[in-house]
Amino acid sequence: MHKQEFLAQLQKGLSGLPQSDIEERLTFYSEMIEDRMEEGFSEEEAVSAAGSVDEIAAQAVEDTPFAKIARERMKSKRRLKAWEIVLLVLGSPIWLSLGIAAAAVIFSLYISLWAVMISLWAVFVSLVAGGLGGIAAGIGFICRGNVLSGLAVIAAGLVCAGLSIFMFHGCRAATKGILICTKKMAVWMKNCFMKKEDAS
Repeated sequence: MHKQEFLAQLQKGLSGLPQSDIEERLTFYSEMIEDRMEEGFSEEEAVSAAGSVDEIAAQAVEDTPFAKIARERMKSKRRLKAWEIVLLVLGSPIWLSLGIAAAAVIFSLYISLWAVMISLWAVFVSLVAGGLGGIAAGIGFICRGNVLSGLAVIAAGLVCAGLSIFMFHGCRAATKGILICTKKMAVWMKNCFMKKEDAS
């Protein structure tokens, strides 16, 4: 692939981002390719070393804040006509309330998900506390001469400590999964927003 073809594909892949960001990335990759060519690479090798257009575009979308993409999307490409403004105002009780309801549902689902995660971590902390407390109480029973009760309480404490190890790994994996899912969801929403712009 030649440099100009690569830059044209990259510009197409970045469409929907703010124009200043697109120009900045195009300049960066243009200079990178030129530097590689000055080092003795052929044009095709220099372009290949820059990476895949899809990966570069995906990383650019991921790095760009959603608010910046939304601001770019909201910039009016043309002036609204009077009848469009009237329809927007008259329809605002419907579309505004639906938008708020949709945002509230998404937000409540997200909060519920994190509430479950906090509960799981609370169970982990409880198991750790139960394990330490059980061992300490068992030692106390043994010191007072109640050996069988002490051993039983220590055993229960060790069970809690063992379960807490499994719980920790499960909680950590679930938290990491939710963070990755959240990141992917944000990128998906950005891409949906950008596709709408491409279609218009």
